[in-house]
Amino acid sequence: MDAYEAQVRPIAAKDRALLHELTVSVFWPHRDSDLDLLLQLGEGYIALDEIGRPLGSAMHFPTGGDFSMLGMMVTPPRLQARGGGRFLLQRLMKVCEGRDMRLNATRSGYRLYLSAGFRHAMTVYQHQGHIVRVPEVPAMPGLELTVLSPEDHVTVREMDSIAYGLDRRAAIDALLGVSSGVVAWRAGRPCGFALRRRFGKGDLIGPLAADTEETAVQIVAQLFRQAQGGFFRIDTPGENEALRGLVTAAGMRQFDTVTEMHLGANRRATEGMVHYGLAAHSLG
Repeated sequence: MDAYEAQVRPIAAKDRALLHELTVSVFWPHRDSDLDLLLQLGEGYIALDEIGRPLGSAMHFPTGGDFSMLGMMVTPPRLQARGGGRFLLQRLMKVCEGRDMRLNATRSGYRLYLSAGFRHAMTVYQHQGHIVRVPEVPAMPGLELTVLSPEDHVTVREMDSIAYGLDRRAAIDALLGVSSGVVAWRAGRPCGFALRRRFGKGDLIGPLAADTEETAVQIVAQLFRQAQGGFFRIDTPGENEALRGLVTAAGMRQFDTVTEMHLGANRRATEGMVHYGLAAHSLG
């Protein structure tokens, strides 16, 4: 970074165009609205060269006083070997010192995060594609699926906080403001939900939380029935063979994987109400 005489400053809403340049350089399909949402929810740094061209970014999305999700860690390929990513990561980790941290590492960043003390948690499978068919999914006795309504927002926040490991109300409220969705009920009690919003090349399903993988499959199949032919993406943490089998059969091939990593306590729930789909790589 020193060889480029970089200026590193706090990132701001006015930097959306610069952030867009960075995401294009690493082939991330973020829309302006996607970046606006991340800039609204997070904070961090952007590095610029002497004529104002973006060299890299690093953000974190704090929840409470002791946890941060790290994201938008973008370093163009020409600078990755020059230590630009490490410099920004160290800067961000200093700000987040004392917090538990979580991130989703690309293949190119995995070794960097491992050397910084982050530990492997699980693989996240990214599936995307057009819904060319809706596979037959036998109904679950006693399960009711309803269209998300404003009256469900409190229930969605509660289910998400259990699965995420913390109450991230600011993020969920922002997502609810731009999403449609489905809520699952059993014996009058909520047992899962999914949000659907415009993202990247089409629509993203996430967050998706449920009490069982079978419930998650029912929720996603219901979303597919509503939008056959559309382009969808889902990022599912863990193996989840039934869910991944459904989305693959529908036409969403496995496009990529990232690795969820953590430093400090891993807050994510691993039983009961858990996440089967992320809100975004940067949001978890």
